[in-house]
Amino acid sequence: MFDRSANLISLFASSSTLICCALPAVFIVIGAGATFASIISIFPFLVVISKYKVSITLVSLLILVFAGYINYRTYYLPCPADPELGRICLQTRKRSRSIYYFSVILFTFATIFTYLIPNII
Repeated sequence: MFDRSANLISLFASSSTLICCALPAVFIVIGAGATFASIISIFPFLVVISKYKVSITLVSLLILVFAGYINYRTYYLPCPADPELGRICLQTRKRSRSIYYFSVILFTFATIFTYLIPNII
């Protein structure tokens, strides 16, 4: 149960990094500055949130590391001996691992578009 919560929190954290920090960079890189300006007029809190992008990125990284540790620890715990419960246990572990890897990919994508791409262009 704790494993699932940690992975969902890591997914939320990496998504927040994507929304606050990478989304503006992606729009600017693809030349959709006017689209981004209209999004800002609809959601003005994005400007305020993007001022704290370093803090959001660091907190997201800490959450991802913590979720990875929890995921690693629970991955090697024994499953129940009952065949049906054992199958469900293995499915849950596989799904949990997939959610965690997706969170890491999302965080990496957001970090690249937030910090590396604007410095190259």
